[in-house]
Amino acid sequence: MIVGAASIGAAMAGIAGGAADAPFYANTFEKVPSAAAMTDIGRALFFDKSLSASGKMACASCHDPARAFGPPNDSPVQPGGSDGRRPGMRAVPSLMYSQNIPPFTEHYFDDEGDDGIDQGPAGGRTWDGRVQSAHDQARLPLLSPFEMANASADAVVARVQRASYAAQIRETFGDKVFDDEASAFKAVLMALETFQQSPTEFYPYGSKYDAWLRHETSLSSEEMRGLAAFNDPAKGNCARCHPSAVRNGALPQFTDFGYAAVGVPRNLGLHANSDRRYYDLGLCGPLRTDLADRKEYCGLFRTPTLRNVATRHVFFHNGAMHRLEDVVRFYAERDIRPQKWYPLGRNGVALQFDDLPALYRGNVDTQPPFDRHVGDQPTLSDTDIKDIVAFLNTLTDRYAGPASVALRAVDRRH
Repeated sequence: MIVGAASIGAAMAGIAGGAADAPFYANTFEKVPSAAAMTDIGRALFFDKSLSASGKMACASCHDPARAFGPPNDSPVQPGGSDGRRPGMRAVPSLMYSQNIPPFTEHYFDDEGDDGIDQGPAGGRTWDGRVQSAHDQARLPLLSPFEMANASADAVVARVQRASYAAQIRETFGDKVFDDEASAFKAVLMALETFQQSPTEFYPYGSKYDAWLRHETSLSSEEMRGLAAFNDPAKGNCARCHPSAVRNGALPQFTDFGYAAVGVPRNLGLHANSDRRYYDLGLCGPLRTDLADRKEYCGLFRTPTLRNVATRHVFFHNGAMHRLEDVVRFYAERDIRPQKWYPLGRNGVALQFDDLPALYRGNVDTQPPFDRHVGDQPTLSDTDIKDIVAFLNTLTDRYAGPASVALRAVDRRH
């Protein structure tokens, strides 16, 4: 189910009054804020660098609208903190197409096909799923010591109160909104969440592939071959985790919201990895702590959407790769040519899965195309890889198709 800005506004309008411990969407403000007003405020907040302790970082600093609200450059992580120079720990994910992410669960049952099969962990936001909602996701960077580095929610409110749009917040939420810091911080989070649920900016479904699914354009022969290889279980098998088909009338998200350990090589360019004892284990830590004892989850990260993936120059949670072609080739060659992707030990043997302690390497995905061995032929040829990359380029929004196609797409969104 898509929860958009208008839905948030309607939810608040439908719940009157409220105490301090009321559900987040209960209207505890003097006025019922409109979705349009919250969207405008959220946009102002999103681009405001003064909300950070350094005065150098806004949400948009890491989530660049020109790059599908993903990283603005090819750096594996982005700098932040109180001085604007502290390196982050993970690559920045895109904020687009997150409107359908379900809450985290350890036991996900698909509602289509055999719903009796437990597919394991799924859902939640961020790479490790520790955040359950868009407003909680907005809270993270505001208070993170290696992002915007505010000491407290009150510190955020104090900065917002000095901003040029403070009067707009009072007009939207009520004149007394800043009288209570908790209420004011809730208004900030609500506005950011509403902005990030704006369909035209965050889930426009405006790619060439979407137009093709609507029978409004054609894919080239190369793109069609790439789609076939992407879907083929004997080749890319990509659709296993990145479903590409229309389901129940809904356009595909290109993620199953599940978790996987794909054995990405260790990125020695990350500051955190200068400590050889440090490992980012995803679901079981270090940023997520409630599943630290679930050893079968160590090394698992949430499957990202592939929409707009061709606009990125940083791939995987550790930013270990910078070219889309290399990512696809890694999937094809990880197990048959490990020496190409991993460092060599003193004996000349590749140190495969070097970004996981040996204890957890059994968690690494071994389903096709990861079912091969050294010396086997890859499931994907060079041509297949190029074709898949060509197909992935069709997932970029702002497709410049015929004017009539664009107008029809706008009509469908309204």
